[in-house]
Amino acid sequence: MMSRAKRTLFGEWWWTVDRLLLGSLVALVLIGIVLLLAASPPVAIRLGYEPFHFVNRQAMYLVPALAVLIATSLLTPRQVRRVALIVFLAALALVFATLVVGAEIKGARRWISLFGVSLQPSEFIKPALAVLSAWAFSESARRPEMPTTFLAMGLLLVSITPLVLQPDFGQTVLIVLVWCSLFFLSGLAWFWVAGLAGGGAVSVYAAYQLIPHVRKRFDSFMEPGSGDTFQIDTALDSFARGGWLGRGPGEGTVKRILPDGHADFIFAVAAEEFGLVLCLAVAAMFAFIVLRALLHAQRDEDPFMRLAISGLALLFGLQSTIAMAVNLHLVPAKGMTLPFISYGGSSLISLAYGMGMLVALTRRRPRAESIAELEHFQARLAGARA
Repeated sequence: MMSRAKRTLFGEWWWTVDRLLLGSLVALVLIGIVLLLAASPPVAIRLGYEPFHFVNRQAMYLVPALAVLIATSLLTPRQVRRVALIVFLAALALVFATLVVGAEIKGARRWISLFGVSLQPSEFIKPALAVLSAWAFSESARRPEMPTTFLAMGLLLVSITPLVLQPDFGQTVLIVLVWCSLFFLSGLAWFWVAGLAGGGAVSVYAAYQLIPHVRKRFDSFMEPGSGDTFQIDTALDSFARGGWLGRGPGEGTVKRILPDGHADFIFAVAAEEFGLVLCLAVAAMFAFIVLRALLHAQRDEDPFMRLAISGLALLFGLQSTIAMAVNLHLVPAKGMTLPFISYGGSSLISLAYGMGMLVALTRRRPRAESIAELEHFQARLAGARA
């Protein structure tokens, strides 16, 4: 047992962290490894790898991911903001670099090789932008004379511009949804609500009319017979085959022909082998993490903390919802991973970073620390007015 009397860094972390939230994240990681053991061997064999190639690589990525999660969860709120700025600038530079030197895969430049490791930098923009936007909106509420709302808009535009050029519309939609949610939670006027809704509608219509890739995705979603829907049809078939309790571990057959069964469509493989009961349990776990975080946000009195926690929770919840909805053919295919379950090193480490910030911000803080944060802010405010 760890004593409360010992004032160590890890001891203070352990007694202030939300252990239910942390335990749920660890449980998702373990479920992800089990599902990857079931889903990835047929894909690996088709690609000419040894059967557990993807499992071994995911286990290798888990080491830095867990280190990032724990290290980030030790940060103070002020350090969270500073690290988010550094990560955002570095990831943004790499995203722009992918447009020039990135590898083209399926007509898109989303990956860049660093020291022999393939990296998708857009994954790291998402949690960093959520925190920076939360800071900008909270500062706007505290100091209305400062143009921080326009700063938040600038952050959004500079983030999604290279993503549209890659193109990566799935990440673009996710980022815009989280940003608009934070804008709404910060108390925007109805004028801005109407403006954002109108702008979003115009953007979607323009993308449909001008970009063949987007048109193809929408058409195949609305009219299944108009395009290639093999993966969606196969995924839906897996839910029908699995029923409530599934066919049993290793007994699935759909995964043998599902190209992305280890990544974007791992939820469908889980449905066939473990049934709808496990799928509902996984969905409930995602919901618990989001609702637990939002409860922390509701209780916190600091505007930045409320918005940052809400933004990170919504980012996590929306990504998981979209990934599961794609498997069920409820939304057009987005190419989005299921958090902590789908295969992917960049996704796993970026999610660990985002959830590390969430764990850090939801830690119980001594009142003295909260007062110190408030005094620091008041001193800055007084200096700005002077």
